[in-house]
Amino acid sequence: MMPVLGIVDYEAGNIASVTNALTSAQIPYSVSSSQNVLERCSGILLPGVGAASAAMRSLKDRQLTSFLRNLKIPFLGICLGMQVLFESSEEGNVECLGVLSGRVLRFDDRASRVPHMGWNQVEFNDRFLLSTSQSYFYFAHSYYAPLDDSTAGFAESGNRFAAAVRKDSYFGVQFHPEKSGEAGLSLLRSFWKLCESYQR
Repeated sequence: MMPVLGIVDYEAGNIASVTNALTSAQIPYSVSSSQNVLERCSGILLPGVGAASAAMRSLKDRQLTSFLRNLKIPFLGICLGMQVLFESSEEGNVECLGVLSGRVLRFDDRASRVPHMGWNQVEFNDRFLLSTSQSYFYFAHSYYAPLDDSTAGFAESGNRFAAAVRKDSYFGVQFHPEKSGEAGLSLLRSFWKLCESYQR
């Protein structure tokens, strides 16, 4: 069977933008909310727009939480899809997947403009997917993950926050690669190359 990237359909993602970007990057994909379909894919992508509480409820309704917590293939979470990797979120005071330790917080209105929206520079470390250490990506979010051991890239908006995270085969980005031009497509291609080469 030809390898494909599994896109999780859980009514909390901007799936049209993501699939358009994957088509542009010539990455084969399958959109599904079924574990039976997703577990046959070579990697998993969790897009996300909206509230953490609604996203977690939707994942639970589809019986996907345990599956996503225990993946043996590469995973990429985008925006809210990155935030739900953490233990909990201040947005709705909800328990999340717990792949990463820590709590997602709301930006302080007194320190930065909320939501943080627009292009911003990200500085990556050598643990992430890109060979370049810096690039500009498009952000749209009001909540953020503080810097910790999982941080693989950071940006600044009033304070430094985690713009990219990594733990084992789990990756996450706070920005939207599907809306970030060639830099975003490059990141998606790098993730797909990892999926293709990953040993099950």
